[in-house]
Amino acid sequence: MTRHFSRWLGKTDLSIDALCRTVEEMERGLIDANLGGGIIKKRVALPGRGKRGSTRTLVATNSVNRWFFVFGFEKNDRDNINAKELSALKALASDLLRLGVSELSAAVAAKTVQEICHEN
Repeated sequence: MTRHFSRWLGKTDLSIDALCRTVEEMERGLIDANLGGGIIKKRVALPGRGKRGSTRTLVATNSVNRWFFVFGFEKNDRDNINAKELSALKALASDLLRLGVSELSAAVAAKTVQEICHEN
């Protein structure tokens, strides 16, 4: 997950385990919307609530082995992102998905991104 997403996550009741389960769902093709440019939208339920009224996550992915949580919001805070935000997220997705192994390791070391679910 990106640093921006990590800060948002800290303000919610979502857990890393919930995000890992979400990655497993996405690996099986269970997504809510493909927004293009390597960005997909996925609902994630808050504890004790269903997915429908909970959170939305935007994930930069190649749909194979890279899943970067880049943006999140609660459904009661906003309905969606705007075109400018989507354009910026697509540019970020392009940058993240193009990283090689050594560049990705450097980003993790610099805490630009945080690796989760690796052992799963």
